[in-house]
Amino acid sequence: MNLEECFERRLLRRDRPDAAKAERSLQVSAAKLEQAERSYSHQLYDACLVLAYTSMFHAARPILFRDGIIEKSHVCLAEYLRQEYSKKGLISEGYVNSLDRMRTDRHEAIYGLETSVTGTLADHAINQCREFIGAVKKLISNERTLA
Repeated sequence: MNLEECFERRLLRRDRPDAAKAERSLQVSAAKLEQAERSYSHQLYDACLVLAYTSMFHAARPILFRDGIIEKSHVCLAEYLRQEYSKKGLISEGYVNSLDRMRTDRHEAIYGLETSVTGTLADHAINQCREFIGAVKKLISNERTLA
């Protein structure tokens, strides 16, 4: 699905920018990352991956909140970041791809019939999550200094 379709289907819609929601979403992201790390330490790898993705999702949302965009689709959130930030060189496409891959891994972990998340994949998810959060914080910090 492309960005235009996301808006046409109202899976993304325009709203007022909301710095308070952006900040709250970053707080939720940090809490979910902490929960993912605790899950990993208890070898609950499926839960770890789901929580790491949830943390990344909440880390991405502040960008949309600052732009005045409300998302109703995880796919469209990634597509928005890809089109509005990655293609403009504001965030690495690798980070957006990582978010999108983690989305599909999460889907398999929750709904798949034969999927079992390995410790290696769970560890990778946590590391990707930390990197993604860092990139988003850097992007937001740069936006603040430009404003």
